[in-house]
Amino acid sequence: MSSRKHSVSPDTRLISLAVAAERFGVSVKTIRRRISDGTVRGYRVGRLIRVDPTELHERLLVEIPSAR
Repeated sequence: MSSRKHSVSPDTRLISLAVAAERFGVSVKTIRRRISDGTVRGYRVGRLIRVDPTELHERLLVEIPSAR
């Protein structure tokens, strides 16, 4: 078992996968895949998995350059 430690500042608001999926217009399965492939970090709080919405915004939203 890996013992990776990531710091989350105390003022960071972690949200559930369902809320994150709703907010970003994707499925919960997509959020789980991104956690699994390392694109975003998931945080276990007891038995629940939470994500940082700021990190999701930075990692999931990719600007598509216009073709001119």
